[in-house]
Amino acid sequence: MSTIVASDLDRTLIYSAAALSLAMPDAEAPRLLCVETYEHQPLSYMTEAAAELLADLAGSTTFVPTTTRTREQYRRIHLPGPAPEFAICANGGHLLVHGESDPDWQRTVTERIATQCAPLEEVRTHLVRTADPSWLRKERAAEDLFAYLVVERPLLPDTWVKDLTGWAEERGWTVSLQGRKIYAVPQPLTKSAAVAEVARRTGATEVLAAGDSLLDADLLLAADRGWRPGHGELADSGWQAPHVTALDERGAAAGEEIVRAFIRAAAPPGRAG
Repeated sequence: MSTIVASDLDRTLIYSAAALSLAMPDAEAPRLLCVETYEHQPLSYMTEAAAELLADLAGSTTFVPTTTRTREQYRRIHLPGPAPEFAICANGGHLLVHGESDPDWQRTVTERIATQCAPLEEVRTHLVRTADPSWLRKERAAEDLFAYLVVERPLLPDTWVKDLTGWAEERGWTVSLQGRKIYAVPQPLTKSAAVAEVARRTGATEVLAAGDSLLDADLLLAADRGWRPGHGELADSGWQAPHVTALDERGAAAGEEIVRAFIRAAAPPGRAG
């Protein structure tokens, strides 16, 4: 059986210092490996145990990092193990093959968005016009594919995201609130579609997946088996599916358990453990 392991990165496999959730006494905290730096400072981590396990996993399966990050943001990350043959960035907007964006996939995504969704500029204009400067901190477009806002979450009105969601759905867009970021993403732009393309190219017969946010829900639903950590949008909303395991672990401990679960699920019969 040929297996693809498609995993979200931030707050699923890798964690900022603030997201590590090291609740144990300091003397019992796990050793950490820094896997990303930004502006000459360490930014993202895994436990050393998770890093060792991920290196083993990447050597025995088709491991596909699957992220909403832009290509530039993704390239800051240095995961253990062999360099992935495939990686998915911009929530499915770019399929990297040996580190380079595949032009055929780019063309396919662009055509789907153009025929099914309102233009990006219309959405960005609406976001800026309706956002209140008292809680809006940044407005950005990612890869000319989707838009997001950085907000002061405590000041964000309860109804604003709900109203935006209704407006966006009528125009073929999806809205997701993740921490301090509000994403507006074209509906055809999904991680699951890009993973399906990797499966088609590799002939894979099984897909394992993990993720923590609402933008990962389509990936988890499309997988044969999935896992979500005990934190994040999906956990907070009580999201579940019959083939998706809801873990109790939070933070870096969840990342480690997810890699262990991948290894057990991908092992040949009789060798799991």
